[in-house]
Amino acid sequence: MSTAPATAPRLSTATSPAGALLHHRTLGPADTGIVHLGLGNFHRAHQAVYTAAALAREDGSWGVLGVAGRSADVADALRAQDLRYTVAEVSPAGLRCVIPAVHTGALVAAREPESVQRALAAPGTRVISLTVTEHGYTYSPRTGGLDLDHPGVRADLRGNRTAPRTTLGRIVRALQERADGHGSPVTVLSCDNLVGNGDHTRRLIEEFVAQLPESEGAPLRAWIAAGNVTFPNTMVDRIVPATTDAERTAVAEALGVRDDVPVPAEPFTMWVLEDRFAASRPAWEAGGALFTEDVEPYELLKVRLLNGTHSLIAHLGALAGCDTIPQSTAHPFVTEAARAVLLGEYLPSLTVPDDVDLDAYVDQLFTRWANSALGHRTRQVGSDGSVKLRQRVPDPALLHLRAGRMPHHLALTVAAYLCCLAPSAGFDPGEHAAAMVDPARERLAALRARTADGPSFAAAVLDDGLLGNALPEHPAFATRVGEFIDLLHTHGPRAAAAEAARS
Repeated sequence: MSTAPATAPRLSTATSPAGALLHHRTLGPADTGIVHLGLGNFHRAHQAVYTAAALAREDGSWGVLGVAGRSADVADALRAQDLRYTVAEVSPAGLRCVIPAVHTGALVAAREPESVQRALAAPGTRVISLTVTEHGYTYSPRTGGLDLDHPGVRADLRGNRTAPRTTLGRIVRALQERADGHGSPVTVLSCDNLVGNGDHTRRLIEEFVAQLPESEGAPLRAWIAAGNVTFPNTMVDRIVPATTDAERTAVAEALGVRDDVPVPAEPFTMWVLEDRFAASRPAWEAGGALFTEDVEPYELLKVRLLNGTHSLIAHLGALAGCDTIPQSTAHPFVTEAARAVLLGEYLPSLTVPDDVDLDAYVDQLFTRWANSALGHRTRQVGSDGSVKLRQRVPDPALLHLRAGRMPHHLALTVAAYLCCLAPSAGFDPGEHAAAMVDPARERLAALRARTADGPSFAAAVLDDGLLGNALPEHPAFATRVGEFIDLLHTHGPRAAAAEAARS
């Protein structure tokens, strides 16, 4: 896994350079206050860093037990390194390496389900946090409700209390144990890119509980309703690519230790939370977290201006043969399309928070996307588009359509995504599009095979509920998406972006 020099010692408690540590107390299992579901790069470069800053300001039992879903790679590597790893902040100005050192354990739910459930239900666990990506919430894109046809959901509802297979199942079964036992309150904290992520998580958990036998569901509903569980909304923001050997080598050269699982990240980071915690919480404001009564304006600012525009950049860039986001934004036609969708179509759909300088925020977004030292890959940003675009496109598109305006660049966003995931016969979207991972790929390919042209394909996709139930009521939008699909296939992304700009 590592290309670090063989002579470099492995990162561990003993070899961690003191100057890189974000706090200086070694944590043990008894210090666990947070169980985090999703041991990927984003959590380790975001929430873990804020938690380290909190511990540096106020010591306390706020260690994080990290839980991977199925893959043991990161968990096993962390165990071999005394749960230490490096966050490599990468920018054109250079490299800054820090070691959060906040984890107290690393489990794999598929391998150690009973241990995970015990940790989630433990009285010392005051926060259950999540970064499981949008599709980890097992909900239906069409209805937004719990996907009762999902095999994992069905299994967990049949009484799988000790080894649940889904994120929601793990949380609900742990809440049952807490309610039936010690009764200690807990906060369920979503850190995923879902609009109203706390409200969304609460609703899905309530739908799960409603499907339980009444003898199980009724007491749990009452316990939750009594305020023993809270679900704050949050907005999270930091660009965190996948780890490559380049980061492993750079960390070894900078710190003199071998780290098999460093995390590359941009210097920018932001976290906005509702201060609604059932028990206590770390002093995350020490790391710059903002607590507010209304997260939604910050959520929409990020999910639409950053994430929505990011999707267009990734899909157009991939179709243009670009491996990374900086390579994509180096093309003027991509940057112009990104600025047009951001300012002309996403921005009118939201209210900018009073404390945000919009011009500076937008300039900062384009600077972040152009961070060539970071090299965020188009295939990573473009993956899971079927779930991501459902969060980003419909409401802004509907706003314009109901006002009699065609949102051409939002239509181009959907078209570029569909060309990446389900190209027509004879069209090669390129290796970067082909590498995108999406749960809807097979379904989209089947729809593509049954339709003769772009407009009929787009109509079939929207009627199938990819972007919810309301957009099919506006057939002109499907037609416009389809026209862009045909243009992308015949003349390429530059021509399609030029057509959107002329419209």
